[in-house]
Amino acid sequence: MWQSDSVPRFDLPLEELREYRPALTAPADFDGFWATTLDEAAARATPTVLTRADGPLAGFEVSDVTFSGFAGQPVKAWFITPASPSRDEVQRPCVVQFIGYGGGRGLPVENIAWAAAGHALLVMDTRGQGSVWGTGGDTPDDAPSGPAAPGFVTRGIDDPSTYYYRRVFTDAVRAVAVARELPGVDAARVAVQGGSQGGGIALAVAGLSGAGLAAHPLTAVMADVPFLSHFERAVGMTSTDPYNEVVRYLSVHRTRTERVFETLAYFDGMNFAARATAPAYFSVALLDPICPPSTVFASYNHYSGPKQIEVYPFDEHVGGGPLQWWRQAEWFAGLLAG
Repeated sequence: MWQSDSVPRFDLPLEELREYRPALTAPADFDGFWATTLDEAAARATPTVLTRADGPLAGFEVSDVTFSGFAGQPVKAWFITPASPSRDEVQRPCVVQFIGYGGGRGLPVENIAWAAAGHALLVMDTRGQGSVWGTGGDTPDDAPSGPAAPGFVTRGIDDPSTYYYRRVFTDAVRAVAVARELPGVDAARVAVQGGSQGGGIALAVAGLSGAGLAAHPLTAVMADVPFLSHFERAVGMTSTDPYNEVVRYLSVHRTRTERVFETLAYFDGMNFAARATAPAYFSVALLDPICPPSTVFASYNHYSGPKQIEVYPFDEHVGGGPLQWWRQAEWFAGLLAG
């Protein structure tokens, strides 16, 4: 009988991955840091603006959304629902989708699968990103940063208060809060989903919700080949970006290693996973050179809520591709029917 452990790999065997639980790194003030951050963002929130976005998509209602994220700063999103029944006629579950590294919200047609499955969909733009693949982003990131390697992973990395992902994760928590208030959304049935960076963002939101730092619990968390997990191992074992941005930074700023990893501990997917309680569906690819399998299992094995993981032995960072979405959609439908 074929065994998945027969696949050549650069990481641990699958049976060891399933037991891999590195020590958590959350600082003592982890929850306080995030509570203060989210409270400040909520206090500076401004009304969400929806503008109808006309276009060639038949069967969907699309709105251009501007909502307030970190520090009240404007963040763009797409809100997409089936056109029939209209938003005024039915309350739908909503999936809040986060984008992979380097991409922006693009055009509505790039992310319509969840709406095609009958759900409401909010696609959050990732601040400052959108110029590597897809058709662009529309949200600037104007925060000051000290010296950084090209990319986003080392922006503001000398201090958790200035780190780039503090702003992104706060945007994401705010996006979920905004989604609950959108027309036609059932506020009691909101899920988060994303792949790679998007999966890491989804885990952060799950942890912040599970720790009681967001207003309401999530219905589901879907994290595919998540980035931003178990930084110490990821930075040490892969030579590919985005993790290698940290390597390049530390190869120049040689005295800042301890400080960098102290900052990253506030943003590590493992530490969020340990606080998450919503049902979760992960995926991992055993040949993934970008988000190594052990870093994914580090978060999965620490995840505190009900969970399952789909393993793709022969895939790299695609992590199951359209098949994984199909499985997710069936899983989510079963969860809603349950």
